[in-house]
Amino acid sequence: MKALGKRVMARLERELVACLTDACETAKAEIVGFTWLTHRLDPEDFPGSLRITWVFEHEADKAAAVAGEAKARMVALTRQALDHAGIQLDHPAWHVRFDSEEACAHGHAGDWGKRLAGR
Repeated sequence: MKALGKRVMARLERELVACLTDACETAKAEIVGFTWLTHRLDPEDFPGSLRITWVFEHEADKAAAVAGEAKARMVALTRQALDHAGIQLDHPAWHVRFDSEEACAHGHAGDWGKRLAGR
């Protein structure tokens, strides 16, 4: 896929942030232990590089969510956000990751930038 121009990419990312913020607020009200989400992408490898990380406070909450119906709900919220942002992916679930504040504190001393860059 041809790289998108800077203006197009900036507009797309703003729209994505708005849509993911809506998904985040919905999930906070519905999913036990969920606290926030973030995304990373490389404009030169978009959409292949897109990763959306759903973050829980504790590993136990993450494990329960991923093992239960909450995982499907988070993937559905992700798909909905991507659709509203105009981003079509063949396999949205492949772009979704789950993590926790607890794991980041233990593995990267709370440095989310370092943790996400290594994934």
